[in-house]
Amino acid sequence: MNAMEKKLAEYKCDTNEAICLKLVRFAEDVDDESTTFHPEYSHQLYGDDEVAFGYKGLQIQLYYSAGNLSTLFKVKYTSKVTETFDCVEPDDVEGKIREIIPAGFCCNTDDFISLLEKEANFKPFGTLLHTYHVHNVEEGGDFTYQIHKVDVSCPGFKEYHERLQTFLMWFIETASFIDVDDDRWDFFLVFEKYNKDGETLFATVGYMTVYNYYVYPDKTRPRVSQMLVLPPFQGEGHGAQLLEAVHRFYCNLPKVQDITAEDPSENYVKLRDYVLVKLCQTLPSFSSDKLSLGFSDDMATEAREKLKINKKHARRVYEILRLRMTDMSDETKARDYRLEVKRRLFAPTKKNQREMTKMMKCLRPEELASHISQMDTALQHEELEKSYQEVLAEYRRVIERLAQA
Repeated sequence: MNAMEKKLAEYKCDTNEAICLKLVRFAEDVDDESTTFHPEYSHQLYGDDEVAFGYKGLQIQLYYSAGNLSTLFKVKYTSKVTETFDCVEPDDVEGKIREIIPAGFCCNTDDFISLLEKEANFKPFGTLLHTYHVHNVEEGGDFTYQIHKVDVSCPGFKEYHERLQTFLMWFIETASFIDVDDDRWDFFLVFEKYNKDGETLFATVGYMTVYNYYVYPDKTRPRVSQMLVLPPFQGEGHGAQLLEAVHRFYCNLPKVQDITAEDPSENYVKLRDYVLVKLCQTLPSFSSDKLSLGFSDDMATEAREKLKINKKHARRVYEILRLRMTDMSDETKARDYRLEVKRRLFAPTKKNQREMTKMMKCLRPEELASHISQMDTALQHEELEKSYQEVLAEYRRVIERLAQA
């Protein structure tokens, strides 16, 4: 690396570190470093390497008022590449942000702080579905939260949602903005209720979007599209409260077939496991005496009719509850449980083997040799055992969380 390349390398910044996000309640929060949080991802705006070139000491400030999400956007840096070099252009870091944040943001801190005075006028959108409390050990008290169901016809919500969805770019790896004008979208929002100078205010905590697909002849299938709890509130159980409230909302709608999720993340699957098991454990068909008899049509039917849970997820719930009641130190009981789970895990492989057997009758010798290598029995057993151990670990985490609830 020559001297010029070394000099240019000094003007590279990690965009995940450079982007500073805040949810501001009080004027003093603006300069309080402890209230700052950073993105998990910025590749959708700044490329796979998540690097911005052309600046030293780059700081991209995106500050939001806690309730209405009024926005302050500023770009700061200690030096810029064009101030020293004539041959290179810096990246347009500001233009990238302007592509995703809606118009009407502040560029001046004083203007933004003046907007905080209007936060008392902000009230949650839509219909209140659920209120719950979370104990905060540090504060030594209970905090109150509300979950609201909203549709796009609610006055002011469309503009608010445009500001809210900008967080998706930073915390969901393959996020995309949605067409809110489609009336098949449902929105569920979580707010914290808090006091400021004797007034009751509300702070945005997180949200979920659900799309209602048509199912022939007269049903719908709500599919969870995006779900986000904002970082200052993560780890407090809000995701579970939100998902359970959404399930209970759709359970009361006769036209709903079942509830699914679009390309669920690993964390979402863990959350769903916990919520569905919590809901199903009180159903008669999932009682201890029934669990010992194996997965049944009654379980699948009751889970679907009462909780809008499809058969695949009901089976997973059964396996978790069966594990909870199984004495795994008892060799016979542990073996029975292991074989039942493995039979389910092996089913897709068995189907593929049947299809391959049919294909083998039509293959040339060299093609046959290739396919036979894919049917290595020892390797299949090894993979099956690995899958079983992974599932077992996932299930035990759910059981542990249930015990702590």
